[in-house]
Amino acid sequence: MIKTLIVDDEPLAQDIIETYVNQLPNLQLIAKCSDAIEANRILQNEQIDLMFLDIQMPQLTGIEFMKSLDNPPLVIFTTAYSEYAVEGFEMNAVDYLLKPISMDRFMKAVNKVEVKLKDNAPSSTTDDSEDYFFVKADKKLVKVNFDDILYIEGLKDYVIIRQEEGRVITLQTMKSLEVKLPSKQFRRIHRSYIVNTKRIKALVGNMVELKEKGETKSIPVGKIYREDLLAMIHERKL
Repeated sequence: MIKTLIVDDEPLAQDIIETYVNQLPNLQLIAKCSDAIEANRILQNEQIDLMFLDIQMPQLTGIEFMKSLDNPPLVIFTTAYSEYAVEGFEMNAVDYLLKPISMDRFMKAVNKVEVKLKDNAPSSTTDDSEDYFFVKADKKLVKVNFDDILYIEGLKDYVIIRQEEGRVITLQTMKSLEVKLPSKQFRRIHRSYIVNTKRIKALVGNMVELKEKGETKSIPVGKIYREDLLAMIHERKL
């Protein structure tokens, strides 16, 4: 799934792109927003693969916003003004869509994204032979074993790594930690939660139940993450 963010100050343009995104099974809409300030907050807390970015926006233009990012996701610029095309491509945008955007042109742009993601994909985000990592907490580097993690909770600029034996609090974002975790074992199920799938006891409505010292811990499942979680569960359903 290509995790997608829509950034456009026009509600109608947002709705059209959202409709197109929802029609393609390989795209997952994580969020949509109307300005660069909100988009920046989302990028700091979510793993985004693709951003549909309007150029003419208040405060910061799409091009100015992209220049401000140290590690931007893949970008498809959207605008009603063709004169920005050259500058857009100079920013290494994957594509440049002129409004009104047709579905066939939208799909061509997304196909370019798929090719680029495959070309850039490492053989593995995390070495499966490693079963631990280190984080800075309490002025020291603390070793955390993957299998010891029950769930991870995001709290502004901090994350709480909940384990059977206590917790570790470290200064970093959910997004930065998520990419370091093996995707086969960990799933983002909510804006504020990542769970160890080995610890899932049951899915009840919009809540995941985890095993925690013989007791049950219930964690909410966010609407935009539910489909991905259900797909994982159905793969293992008898």
